[in-house]
Amino acid sequence: MSHLVIVESPSKSKTIQKYLGSDYTVVSSKGHVRDLAIKGKGGLGVDVEHDFKPTYEISKDKKETVKELKALAKQCDDVYLATDPDREGEAISWHLADELGLNIQDKNRIEFHEVTEHAVKAALKHPRTIDMDLVKSQETRRILDRIIGFRLSKLLNTKIKSKSAGRVQSVALKLIVDREKEINAFVPEEYWDIKAQFCKDEIDFEAELSTFENTKIELKCQTDCETVLNALKETFEVRSVDVSERKRAPRLAYITSTLQQDAANKLRFSAKRTMSIAQRLYEGVDLGGNVTGLITYMRTDSSRLAPEFVASANAYIESTYGKEYLGAYHARKDKNAQDAHEAIRPTSVANTPQKVKPYLQSDEFKLYQLIYIRTIASLMAPAVYDTVSVTLDNNGYGFTTSGYRLKFDGYLKLAAEIETVNDKLLPMLNQNESIMAQQVIPTQHFTEPPLRYSEARLIKKLEEEGIGRPSTYATIIDTIQQRGYVELKPASEGGKTKVFFPSEQGMITTEALDAYFNQIINVKYTANMESELDEIAEGKLDNVAALHRFYDEFEPLVDNAYKTMEKKQPEKVGRTCPTCGGELVYRVGRYGKFISCSNYPECTYVERIQDPNAYVPTPTGKFCPKCGGELLRRKSRFGTFFLGCSNYPKCHYMETEDGEEIVPKSRRGKTSSTKQGAKDSQEKSTAVKSTSRKTSAKKTAATKKKATQKSTGRKSTRKRTTRKAMGVRKSRSAESNA
Repeated sequence: MSHLVIVESPSKSKTIQKYLGSDYTVVSSKGHVRDLAIKGKGGLGVDVEHDFKPTYEISKDKKETVKELKALAKQCDDVYLATDPDREGEAISWHLADELGLNIQDKNRIEFHEVTEHAVKAALKHPRTIDMDLVKSQETRRILDRIIGFRLSKLLNTKIKSKSAGRVQSVALKLIVDREKEINAFVPEEYWDIKAQFCKDEIDFEAELSTFENTKIELKCQTDCETVLNALKETFEVRSVDVSERKRAPRLAYITSTLQQDAANKLRFSAKRTMSIAQRLYEGVDLGGNVTGLITYMRTDSSRLAPEFVASANAYIESTYGKEYLGAYHARKDKNAQDAHEAIRPTSVANTPQKVKPYLQSDEFKLYQLIYIRTIASLMAPAVYDTVSVTLDNNGYGFTTSGYRLKFDGYLKLAAEIETVNDKLLPMLNQNESIMAQQVIPTQHFTEPPLRYSEARLIKKLEEEGIGRPSTYATIIDTIQQRGYVELKPASEGGKTKVFFPSEQGMITTEALDAYFNQIINVKYTANMESELDEIAEGKLDNVAALHRFYDEFEPLVDNAYKTMEKKQPEKVGRTCPTCGGELVYRVGRYGKFISCSNYPECTYVERIQDPNAYVPTPTGKFCPKCGGELLRRKSRFGTFFLGCSNYPKCHYMETEDGEEIVPKSRRGKTSSTKQGAKDSQEKSTAVKSTSRKTSAKKTAATKKKATQKSTGRKSTRKRTTRKAMGVRKSRSAESNA
């Protein structure tokens, strides 16, 4: 018998084909094969008046794919739908079944959470029917997104020239804009602290003022500080020394949101980049002839681990580190979690990071190492610390300090590579002991505004509020950037952590949505909608009823906005158009803000807006060893400086400020002769400058010669063409005469 297995990804199909052999044909649908049509009332592809009946059509770029799949399905005895194990994957399976004419009641859906030979073959032994509750949930989500996206995007584009709005993206944008408003409205408050510095047994430590006569004390101004300083005596008395043992438990295995957060904080990866790398690790890596998936499915909100994996990991921990390093794993049950599949983990404990490193790209290795260590460490024993808390008294003022020493490293034996481990030591201090401070230092502070959202902080907030799902976080963040609503840049000059700043258009968009759609575009409503989608997936809620309830509330708001929202007029520049005399105005396009004529489209005059803060390349007095052009000091998109040829883009030569040639990744390994050029460029610059004129003169002469030859060639070609044409005409004339 012949069997057809359809997966989503081409690379996954190649991996699985190697597992199953010649009786199976494994092919890829390349994701979704069809979507809602763009026709009907409002171009929604949804018949709102008949219980939101959707109309689907095959995507233009998938017509050939569907044609090939239909032909293969006819040739095979069985068809198995092996799309990704989530709601979207379930919906893709249903669309495929519908297009290929498969019986929905047949058990032709297989599901596996890791691309390994064992998992794939086990899934083929237990096929099931397509889960239509999951399909309805995904279809409802798609209909909601289409209605909100199309209706709001058209409205906002007409009224305020915003590119789009969406059920989830607009809420994410609102979080960023609201945070910016908090920061702008923030009024800093002054406060002070006082720290006493000590040294005993050659160990330095400090204690901070915390109480006065056992009551918490706050210092609001310098006068408060001076009152305390005037009351303090030269010596402090140790009032109490508390020694205890504390445990530091390992964190749970990764889910999608925590992986994206850690990858952002530890590796500086964007959410989109993290998911792209994780996808490759999931789909399969060639480990020296053995292709296998290295991690389980990377879109998950569950922290549970399969019992089989826990057993193998425990055996590995015991044999590698010792029995005392074994811990107990307890997955967290989140009220918003779908718990469709387990946490992100390595598919095999045997595939240690060092073992697979030769087969991975640099970014793949870094992410895999993070996942491997986090997973194994989560099953290890807690780290144990001896902690000491000390209170010192000085005339009724209490100063506190603490120290700790690692007693048993536990999971840190492995996780020290990705977690900071430090001891904070205190000298031996005894109760009622007197000790003199080296100095007492008052310090002025001001309260700080709330932090702007980094990618990691925004994902954490979305997860906490129940907005979006694991598969959508990266897309949400990418969309609001692509629309020009936010910009991700360093929080301060020279800072490493990038945070979101809303653009002017982003602020305008959120203000318009707040004014007219606050009942729907808000955190609570969006989170409740996600909960309803979960209930539909569980078969507890009717999807049509949910759509009616939403639409009956949403449509009147749209009608009101069309009637009452003022149309934004373009901001005037204050100059007239040099072409037609019309008023020049500011507009926002695909590449940002620009100036154009108010009489567009009759007049198409445009101007670029020059950024006054933009870095201007500066001459260096050095010359390019390749073409003789002057090297300019330029600024990269990462904020670093380098020297680049002034003849760019004709010449791509670059070097560091220290004189070492920069070879682009695309050319690394291909060129070796030019590496010395950068180091010699300064010495050769004078010679190059003089010879470049000679070279230029030679080139000019050669160009003229070529032009003459080309002209002569054209004439001779025309003659040959004319003769040839005449010959053709003669032969045709002869044929007609015959």
